[in-house]
Amino acid sequence: MKKIKLSPSALACNFANAGIQIEQAKAGGAEYLHLDVMDGIFVPNISFGQPVVKSLSKCTDLVLDVHLMIDEPIRYIDDFVKSGADIITVHAEACDDIKATIMKIKEAGVKAGLSVKPKTDITTITEYLPLLDLVLVMTVEPGFGGQKFMGDMLPKCEFLRDYAALHNLDYEISVDGGVSAENARLCVNAGANVLVAGSSVLGKEDIKSAAIELLAAANNGD
Repeated sequence: MKKIKLSPSALACNFANAGIQIEQAKAGGAEYLHLDVMDGIFVPNISFGQPVVKSLSKCTDLVLDVHLMIDEPIRYIDDFVKSGADIITVHAEACDDIKATIMKIKEAGVKAGLSVKPKTDITTITEYLPLLDLVLVMTVEPGFGGQKFMGDMLPKCEFLRDYAALHNLDYEISVDGGVSAENARLCVNAGANVLVAGSSVLGKEDIKSAAIELLAAANNGD
């Protein structure tokens, strides 16, 4: 089984103290930092772009897990790589040419991820799975933080886990949306190993303790 990794979502932090809060999450065991980039077109919200990613890359050595919730992300791959992204995840629903977008990410020298919205059938992306380093299952509708976890998305993780085993693939399986200490083990049992957590970690007063608690719950039984 892959190592369980915590990827706190920067959207939940106080950007006036982002560097301090991110280091608190790292002290609690976080290995990735999840950066949600929204354009107000693909999702009904606007967050931040390359300048913020670049700034955060200078204040942490966590793996920058950049989630592009933007229309036709192929246009901005090079910009986010230059800004410090280590992993770039795009949405299948946002790409006119999914394979070309994935290949552009990989050719730029960073890891490639692909995500699907809750209503998208996970089997529609099977042809791309051999190309991927990470697959992101949305457990809320993308665009806003603080939503309720959708447990009925976990069979997607199970499918991805079983498909990887059957075809000898090595991508990570990430879940994003409403992830907390209460459901972290459910995600892991379904096959996920990267847990994106916003309000349940960076939204807490004691960020380090929240990160420790979530990882302990995810690893419970191992």
